[in-house]
Amino acid sequence: MTLIRLFILAAIGGLTLPLAAQEAAEPEVDLSPKRSEPSPTPPSPSAIPELSQLDEIFKQTSLGKTADAYRLRAEGRKLENQVVNDPDVVAMKKAAELSRTDLEKRQRLRDYYNIYYERMKARAESPEMKTALDASKAAHLALLDQSRVRPSPSPVASPVASRAEEDEH
Repeated sequence: MTLIRLFILAAIGGLTLPLAAQEAAEPEVDLSPKRSEPSPTPPSPSAIPELSQLDEIFKQTSLGKTADAYRLRAEGRKLENQVVNDPDVVAMKKAAELSRTDLEKRQRLRDYYNIYYERMKARAESPEMKTALDASKAAHLALLDQSRVRPSPSPVASPVASRAEEDEH
């Protein structure tokens, strides 16, 4: 028990020395205000550039590949929000949803994507955005293609005629 008291007294005594040393140290930084320096004068109004001049000074064509991709994505989302409630676009989407056959649905979806991207491209301001919209439209239209579907048979070739040709060879 006395050993514990001894440790506690040593710990308290060890803490009091650094605390007292911090109080006694002289400050290295002079915090008093200096009155001999003149106050800075504001720049003249003619020296301040206008906002349009600042825009031209700090205008950059590219902020990097990743930043440009984010900017194009944000512009694309903005255009999508503007076009999504257009009456023609809504009508084409509804018509595509009400299609009865797969072929009819694909054709109506092509019409929908054509109108949708045409409206967005008309509102796009930058050529980069228009190029991105063209690429996105091509990607959507490519999804509608069925590469594995056989084309409809030609009217000349019939199953009976083709068997007769095979027998001759």
